[in-house]
Amino acid sequence: MTARAKLRSKSDPIESQTIFDTTKDHYQLVHVGWKDSSTRIYGCVLHIDIKDGKIWVQHDGTEDAIADQLVSEGVPKQDIVIAYHAPHVRQYTEFAVG
Repeated sequence: MTARAKLRSKSDPIESQTIFDTTKDHYQLVHVGWKDSSTRIYGCVLHIDIKDGKIWVQHDGTEDAIADQLVSEGVPKQDIVIAYHAPHVRQYTEFAVG
């Protein structure tokens, strides 16, 4: 997540911020700033929680899916929940249901 936050150019008026709550295991990447003098930018790009030993991808607005990146780094698919899919749909994914 930190690496993704650093992808923005230093001259870009939009800042990528990482928000880490290591006590309760909530992690977010948000974009914040002004595109021009009248267009406010604010949005959560990535939200991950760790619950019961599994990685819950609550929101993924990135081009390259974070779940696929985690798998390529050695995290087993059964340890990743695609939480933005409805619970009844998760059984049809390659990942954990919850």
